[in-house]
Amino acid sequence: MFNKFINHIRQIHKVDTTFLPLHEPRFIGNEKKYVLDAIDSTFVSSVGKYVDQFEQMMCEITGAKYAIATVNGTNSLHLSLILADVQPNDEVITQPLTFIATANAISYSHATPHFVDVDIDTMGLSPSLLDTYLSKITEMKNGFCFNKKTGKRIKACIPMHTFGLPLRIDELVEVCLKYNISLIEDAAESLGSTFKNQHTGTFGLLGIFSFNGNKTVTAGGGGCIITNNEELAKKAKHLSTQAKIPHKWDYDHDYIGYNYRMPNLNAALACAQLEQLPHYIENKRELSNLYFDFLKPENNITLVREIKHSKSNYWLNAIVLKDRSERDLFLDESNTKGVMTRPIWKLMNKLTMFKKCPKSDLSNSEWLEDRVVNITSSVRI
Repeated sequence: MFNKFINHIRQIHKVDTTFLPLHEPRFIGNEKKYVLDAIDSTFVSSVGKYVDQFEQMMCEITGAKYAIATVNGTNSLHLSLILADVQPNDEVITQPLTFIATANAISYSHATPHFVDVDIDTMGLSPSLLDTYLSKITEMKNGFCFNKKTGKRIKACIPMHTFGLPLRIDELVEVCLKYNISLIEDAAESLGSTFKNQHTGTFGLLGIFSFNGNKTVTAGGGGCIITNNEELAKKAKHLSTQAKIPHKWDYDHDYIGYNYRMPNLNAALACAQLEQLPHYIENKRELSNLYFDFLKPENNITLVREIKHSKSNYWLNAIVLKDRSERDLFLDESNTKGVMTRPIWKLMNKLTMFKKCPKSDLSNSEWLEDRVVNITSSVRI
């Protein structure tokens, strides 16, 4: 049934018969040179020139004033929640349609995920639905937003730019300001994506990125926090290095800290990858256009595209099928033929750990869960 499109995917990627992964890294620049240089320097842990260079490059790419290198995106989220003063028993708004790291990080902070629906076209947290929902279920007390049903403070909001597609982040900023809710952007998947010519991750109090092996650019494992707040940036770096007070020889610590600092080896790889970012994004946007042109006449398959005023890195291309039955048929047929595809994540509120968490009506998320499939999105060589 889907044979024509599956064959087209192979043709685009110039892979005739061998296994075609969903998204694999490309190492076509200075990766080996920089990693060997880090090894030769003997600075292979969390101190070294490549960590500093990585942070500077992230500031230049995103336009943020400060960048703090971390071990991974999940740690970046956890640390950002601490920096935003999220306390145990607080609630944190997020979308149910997300990778589990978002909800896990909230749980690490002993806070409760509170799931609110997404917009169909962005697959990201809906500003209009959030505003309407909060107007019904919350009240303001002493300048803070409280859930009238649970009595808990709603302290923060973590939207995610799903698959690199920017959501309506400017509108979400306004909603969060209205209810005095700290906005932390989960931009793990959207390095290089912009909304109204502003880089994702820079709209909120803090933003985070991931450099996992399957991302647009990779450090093998790695993350980053960005912010324009100098005080938060200094605290982030301090807490990520076990909160050790700088001293020539003494070991003293003034907070409960975390071993969240990116090693120099990973940063060396990341720097080489970041040098390739403009080329990678151009390549991936080209790929999305090729898919789009092919699928135009196919009424039962729709390619998800960026909304007006946004520019996506198209980290993972996503298609929308007619219903769950057709979704499963496509998944079975493509994977059987060696072309890796995957469904969108199971909704967080359906997982055992989060079934009792508060939630809004999630009709859009449920509709997408039944229909969305990611297709091969590697940078083509």
